[in-house]
Amino acid sequence: MERTFSIGKLAEASGSKVETIRYYETIGLLPEPERNAGNQRRYTARHYDRLVFVLHARDLGLSIEAIRQLIDLSKHPDLPCAEADEIARRQLLDVRQRIARLKLLEAELERTLSSCSHGTIAECKVIEALAQCGACERHHRPTR
Repeated sequence: MERTFSIGKLAEASGSKVETIRYYETIGLLPEPERNAGNQRRYTARHYDRLVFVLHARDLGLSIEAIRQLIDLSKHPDLPCAEADEIARRQLLDVRQRIARLKLLEAELERTLSSCSHGTIAECKVIEALAQCGACERHHRPTR
């Protein structure tokens, strides 16, 4: 008989929270576990493996929908991996775009701080820069 775990033990082993596990079950990223005679959820190594997969994917910034697609793809091990590669490529592009935006924000904050004379709030360049984003040297706000 396969060893089973309570939701608390699964959370502890995976480094996640009980609420996170329940959420992933609710949205279908984790298969529903069997329940014991006392109606308590009982998780197996299969649940742990899937949870770690989902948590790692979320750490990489993948969306719930992308994770769902990857899980579906994993059910067909003989298919080419082009679709999975494309999901990863799109995520990499998104990460690179966020890094570029963060670099712009970093430069703007450095410029703002370098112009600070450490005087009073009335002449504070940080407050001024935040109040007048149009005065920024770089366009760091995403287009909507």
